[in-house]
Amino acid sequence: MNVLIEYLPTKVNQGSWLTSYTLDELKNRIDGQKIVLPICSLGTPFEHIQQLGDFVLPPLYHEALDESLKTSIIAQIRRCFPFLQGTRRAIDSATSVQVVELPREAHRLSMKTRVLSFSVDTAVEQHGPHLPLATDTIQSYLVLSRLAREIDGFAVGPPVEYGHLTWGLPFGMSIDITPPLLARYVTGFANAIQTWMEPETMYVVDVHGSIVHRTAIEDGLRASSVKQYAFRWLYDPIVEFAGDRGDQHAGGVETAMVELASPDLVDRRWWPDRIDELAAQQMDLDTAVELTPDLNQFVKHAESQSLNGIVGDVYNYHKVDASTMLARMLEVTRADLKQLTGA
Repeated sequence: MNVLIEYLPTKVNQGSWLTSYTLDELKNRIDGQKIVLPICSLGTPFEHIQQLGDFVLPPLYHEALDESLKTSIIAQIRRCFPFLQGTRRAIDSATSVQVVELPREAHRLSMKTRVLSFSVDTAVEQHGPHLPLATDTIQSYLVLSRLAREIDGFAVGPPVEYGHLTWGLPFGMSIDITPPLLARYVTGFANAIQTWMEPETMYVVDVHGSIVHRTAIEDGLRASSVKQYAFRWLYDPIVEFAGDRGDQHAGGVETAMVELASPDLVDRRWWPDRIDELAAQQMDLDTAVELTPDLNQFVKHAESQSLNGIVGDVYNYHKVDASTMLARMLEVTRADLKQLTGA
């Protein structure tokens, strides 16, 4: 199962997967549209899901949900998307989210695997004018796909694409399902995919920087029936290039990493020729951290400024090397897997 080929974006601003698009492109395209939120079974062919509409959100999975959790997550998605309830853009927006539940089906697998890997990222999170919403998931699967090529018995499973975020909400096109719901969904997903693929061990990763998000993932995994697993925040070995330089979100580091995954995933109408325009409308990290505890104030600040959703330093792109950063991620993940499997 190669999720990177079958499912993840290959070109920015193309196709029916909404996470392939940038913040600015979606603002221009989806007003008045019905956005499809699919609920399907693990193993439902992705090509079947993407045919449900012109703009399709990442799927939720029947096997990971009970009725209470499903109702709560859908309500939260509608509260956030396409614009956070109560913001000026939400009041003016005619876009709606349409839930489409496909029949529950048991898709059989003939494979068993030693290590099953997947990410829990915030795939519906704006990353400025030049990067797709799925920027975090793209980076996680860049690492996982490399590991799959070199490690026997290492399988790449479907991602969890809803999580906890704050910084995206004031700008729109971002979904926060809240930490409690994320923990419950991770528990359900881990149990379901354990039953479905029967791996000996499970390796879960994420790129998203929120400590609260990562804590919810770990809480969810601990509450699951999975006996042997490991979790890794993939940016841990490259903090000196990112957060330590005030380049946390959609800036130079993430641009370099997405470009390494595929140059076609960066909007060339913006990058690199309009880097000065991107830098002029980015938010500095200190301001974002200061505003984070009070979302209402964050929204007011974003609505009163000409900001583009970048929180960081896009000029940092010229000071980093994506291959070096990927090598560091691979080094720590290989060590994790050695410890996890005892090999």
